[in-house]
Amino acid sequence: MGRINQNSESSGSGIGTSPAAHESSPAHAGTCADPLTGEDISRARDRLAVAKARSIAQPHARWRWMRLLWLLAGPGVLVFLGENDAPSMLSYAATGSQFGIGFFLPFILVTFIAGWIVQEMTVRLGSVTHRGHAELIFDRFGPFWGFFSMADLVLGNFLTLVTEFIGIRAGLGYFGIPPLVAVGGAIALILAVTMTHRYWTWERILLGLALFNGLFVPVALMTHPDWPAVGHAFITFGPLPGGLGSQNILLMMADIGATVTPWMLFFQQGATTDKGMQPRDIGFGRWDTSIGTLLAAVFGMAVVLATVPLYTHGISTENYQGAQFAQALQPYVGKLGSSLFALGLVEAGLVAAISISTSSGYAFGEVMHHAHSLNRSIKEAWPFYLTLLGSAIAAGAIVLIPHAPLEFVVLIVNVIAVLAMPPALLFLLLLVNDREIMGESVNGLWLNIAGIAVTVLLIIAGLGYGLTTVFPKLLS
Repeated sequence: MGRINQNSESSGSGIGTSPAAHESSPAHAGTCADPLTGEDISRARDRLAVAKARSIAQPHARWRWMRLLWLLAGPGVLVFLGENDAPSMLSYAATGSQFGIGFFLPFILVTFIAGWIVQEMTVRLGSVTHRGHAELIFDRFGPFWGFFSMADLVLGNFLTLVTEFIGIRAGLGYFGIPPLVAVGGAIALILAVTMTHRYWTWERILLGLALFNGLFVPVALMTHPDWPAVGHAFITFGPLPGGLGSQNILLMMADIGATVTPWMLFFQQGATTDKGMQPRDIGFGRWDTSIGTLLAAVFGMAVVLATVPLYTHGISTENYQGAQFAQALQPYVGKLGSSLFALGLVEAGLVAAISISTSSGYAFGEVMHHAHSLNRSIKEAWPFYLTLLGSAIAAGAIVLIPHAPLEFVVLIVNVIAVLAMPPALLFLLLLVNDREIMGESVNGLWLNIAGIAVTVLLIIAGLGYGLTTVFPKLLS
């Protein structure tokens, strides 16, 4: 693959002259005689809006910056709020109810900082190359690794989707909504959001839904947290009840390993490409990722604080599901607070289900060289939409099977994530250090130090978590 053209917007379109800009339609190799597709036109409109925002006069520079951030933000916020999915929020709830205020509050923030370091690299990859993550792996490392990354991702995503529908079912079950209605309604909403056939519209709708991840904040405030204890935890990084025992180490490794999951890499790079971001947009992409990181960390810590009363009153929550947490909190936060908690779980599962299924569609289209853009119609990109919607429908159907081994599925998801993360992170580092495709946006010394440190930490944590999951007596 030759050096990718890094020119900025031309005449406001910003489509770029790289062959990658038209990779979703291989038949249109990029000659002047090629007809424009609906994807080209939609993306050109988005880039024209960006070009107009950049032309705002200097006295209004602050307004120009805010306007550009509004236009270019999206993938970073969505990927981190999507990672605050139903299983993650239930994990944070279990942390707060088992350990109270202490070590895990600042620890959650540290894991999200590590996540930012990894996701920032995907912003640069997508903005410079205009290609998705799976496609780059396919082109740079050969068909074997390309198909491996796609198959590994789609399988892991599918199993993770099952856990998201479990969360949706549990959250809506708190309100007495039958499982069939809960799962069917969620699939219908995913279908409605996806059928906009416009990336910008899809992104704004999903951003609106994702902000409801903040429902956990008022629930946390209703518990009247011990703010001096919160401050002490951040200053001293403690306490950690039970010390470095096997269960605490296992939970720490699970939190680290879950901070950056394979679908996040594929989703943010695919969304950045679908959005048509350029190298000059990387700064705004970093701001977008930073905002998403901060929001996700705050909302995750809010879940911990919301469930601290269960720890304070000695309530055992070892085997609690989503609705049980909401019910247990009702004496401390009232009916409103417990309802908000349950709705937060529904939102977490729904946004993650949309994001994860979309990342599967991106990866499948990239590797198979089919059209893979939310700016395309179903007729133009039916394999992309079939992968996206088919995986969501199949995952929802599994949740409705009577006596389905859902706990086993959750275990398998963890194992798949452990197997998928090492190659995904290593490929990511190799790609961002490839000057042939990254040019001036290649990783610098400090970015490499940070990236390698996080990668090694995540690999060790992921493998450790996998080993202790498969061999539970390993740390005992």
